[in-house]
Amino acid sequence: MDESGGSGQPRSGNDQSTDRHTGGTASTTDPTHAEPTTTGTRVAETGKPDAEPEPTRTDEHTDTDEPATPEPAEATETDEAADSPGRTGATPRLAKSRVPRRPKDPGGGLLMGRPFGVPVYVAPSWFLVAALITWVFGGQLDRVLPELGAVRYLVSLFFAVAFYASVLVHELAHTVAALRFKLPVRRIQLQFFGGVSEIEKESETPGREFVLAFVGPLLSLILAGVFYIALQTVEPGTVPGVLLAGLMISNLIVAAFNLLPGLPLDGGRMLRAVVWKITGKPMTGTIAAAWVGRALAVSVLIGLPLLTQSGALGSTAEDSVGMDTVTDALLAAILAAIIWTGAGNSLRMARLREHLPELRARNLTRRAVPVETNTPLSEALRRANDAGARALVVVDPEGEPLSLVREAAIVGVPEHRRPWVSVSGLAQDLTDGMRVSAELSGEELLDALRATPATEYLVVEDSGEIYGVLSAADVERAFVKAMARPN
Repeated sequence: MDESGGSGQPRSGNDQSTDRHTGGTASTTDPTHAEPTTTGTRVAETGKPDAEPEPTRTDEHTDTDEPATPEPAEATETDEAADSPGRTGATPRLAKSRVPRRPKDPGGGLLMGRPFGVPVYVAPSWFLVAALITWVFGGQLDRVLPELGAVRYLVSLFFAVAFYASVLVHELAHTVAALRFKLPVRRIQLQFFGGVSEIEKESETPGREFVLAFVGPLLSLILAGVFYIALQTVEPGTVPGVLLAGLMISNLIVAAFNLLPGLPLDGGRMLRAVVWKITGKPMTGTIAAAWVGRALAVSVLIGLPLLTQSGALGSTAEDSVGMDTVTDALLAAILAAIIWTGAGNSLRMARLREHLPELRARNLTRRAVPVETNTPLSEALRRANDAGARALVVVDPEGEPLSLVREAAIVGVPEHRRPWVSVSGLAQDLTDGMRVSAELSGEELLDALRATPATEYLVVEDSGEIYGVLSAADVERAFVKAMARPN
């Protein structure tokens, strides 16, 4: 089942003139880091965000003529660009900003290996479901092969491991397809109800989306066929025969279940791709597949216990009483909850991705003025006020940026002491990850901020010139405001 993200259409904007923000002092607030938009799959389904729209360029920015004594700047979206102040003081030169790499190990349990360079983790919940499978399958073996005795639980444990190895193959199919389409895969995780493939980008076309979703169930069907062929070579009433039959049936169930046409299942992603192809709108495909997924959840909740009671699944009505009835109802409730929640998450992720292009570093950047290390805070704030800026960048005598003055630190200095406090004592040293390009937007911008958590970032032009200072709090406010708008 695919806990996937959504997609959306870019919002149109106005292409205003690009203003340089080197001119004022920016305050800082506590960092905010938006939730990652990665996606996953359970019981072998593909996980990936919905279509990523092309970001619209709207060169607005939030400048004020207020005093530089920091108050968090509102991440406003205006229809007019603020007046370009030009650069105040020396113009620092620096290398182009680099977007830091994502950490290699995202975590998520016990690391088992890195096939194709993608880490595979086993979540703690897997051990619970492995014990459950061992107990249930052991009871079945006791009826089929009573001569095994207690050894049947070792055989059952082997079956549990082999079954999840099949789930891993299913997830690797999604992973290989994603890598083939140049989509980054954060990790694969084996957990309580199957596997999760966290594919971090959206397919560019509905055709690729369809293929990416279909390869998982296809591999499960192929595995079922392989186990069926192997089953013909052994005696049916033996341990190998029982294991091969169980693995064949379990892979058929995984394939059939994931082909159901509702998000977050693979079949839901296939339905989404078809609607996307017909309408040309990935968001429409997400909405359709998500609501089918919710209807499917209700059907599982009501239908699975009824099928069991009616004997349609192979048991008689007399056998389906007592604890078996409770177990079937509990299983149906768990599956329905997973499907319903996954469908809702798909809609939320679709909405998120629809609004991500509105987050542009250039629009949210505060004006900044460069000041040298020994400049008194009062003088630095005076220069910022004169320039209409809200950020301070500490530079060396050659104009190279060294650090950013923190808003929280400025607030903590009483006004009567500011002439005797130098800005260097209130600044945070710049690291490579704290330099971001003014051209970053949407998911790329969030990735850069998540990779290097900080309260402020130095925003630079491609030429290396300082554009201004970006506050993480401004990004958060803009994100919340965008998500609050109706689609």
